Amino acid sequence: MCEVEQIEELQDLYENAPCGYLSISPDGRIAKVNTTLCNWIGKSSADIVGKRLRDLLNVAGSIFYETHFAPLLRMQGFFHEVALDFAKADGETLPVLANAVERRDSSGNVIFTRLAIFKATERRLYERELVEARAAEREARRRLEEVVSSLQAGMAEQVAILMEEKQNSELKEQFVAVLGHDLRNPLAAIDAGVSKMLRDGAWTDSTPLILRLMKNSVSRMSSLIDNVLDLARSRLGGGIVLNLEDQRPLQPTLELVVDEIRTANPQRTITVNLDIARPVRVDHDRIAQMLSNLLGNAVTHGASDKDVRVECVLDSEGNLELSVANAGEPIPPEMVPLLFQPFHRGQVRNNAQGLGLGLYIASEIAQAHGGRLDVVSDRRETRFIFRLAAQEAIAKNTEPMN
Repeated sequence: MCEVEQIEELQDLYENAPCGYLSISPDGRIAKVNTTLCNWIGKSSADIVGKRLRDLLNVAGSIFYETHFAPLLRMQGFFHEVALDFAKADGETLPVLANAVERRDSSGNVIFTRLAIFKATERRLYERELVEARAAEREARRRLEEVVSSLQAGMAEQVAILMEEKQNSELKEQFVAVLGHDLRNPLAAIDAGVSKMLRDGAWTDSTPLILRLMKNSVSRMSSLIDNVLDLARSRLGGGIVLNLEDQRPLQPTLELVVDEIRTANPQRTITVNLDIARPVRVDHDRIAQMLSNLLGNAVTHGASDKDVRVECVLDSEGNLELSVANAGEPIPPEMVPLLFQPFHRGQVRNNAQGLGLGLYIASEIAQAHGGRLDVVSDRRETRFIFRLAAQEAIAKNTEPMN
């Protein structure tokens, strides 16, 4: 091949290369452009030569090139795979990737800069679709997480509702069964007593005993009804309501309760040690009810040949401690957490009386006062202790004195 043909071959290779070529002079103006790039953007060589590269780019691309890639090129002498957007003659945009390298003389001065331009339409489309797909994935994942979170919350709520309904159902079943059983006995005693008195039609030697049994049965039924009402108040009414007073001494109230239990249980010995030097701000009726429940529990479950002991102390700082203790078999440790739950009577003898609300109501009364009811049980004794710190009555569960 002759030299002329070689020159023409090299010229054709430059003009019709599968990529665009640009040569930029040191002053930043385009000195040469090949036919491939001219055809891509729909402009002639005369339209391009003498322009600056930014003049061929769209507005956004021009700003980005001048602020980012031109300084990078001057600093390091090259850049690779820079994404640019050429403005075509028809107003459309041509996405490209550009590689640039400077050619310098021995002194380091720029002779010219060469740029190779590659079409990136498909690649840019793929990248855009990839970005959109990732954004769609993130959005889908966010929505999925919201759905899952909503479902979990809904399931948790449904489970809570079902558990509450189950507990309420079990509570109602226990309530009906225990109430029916425990009211039947005193009603039967009253019915038998009335029947006998009506049948005999006169006062007999057994009449006082029958009347006493009937009175005790009425008292038991009244106590059962009071406990049921207190259960309803504590579950539905926000707690047991108190009627606090701080002028009346507490000791006579406690002594009256002890006398009542002694009268009902003459075969049992109840020892009392009370040291209450001044009035205490409490609801006397509720404290009496709590002591009555604790004493009744001690008489029922304590050893019949051992004393039941009642102690109450008010220290110099105003802290009150009321306890009821009895001897007998200790409470099994696994049953202690259940003692203050409603309808729980534990491992008691089959003829035990009551709804299993006594300790629950006592605990609610203690909490309503701002105190607490604890139990300590070992082989020596079982002791229930009500502790009330000074000035700890809860105002929200109180009613003013009339």
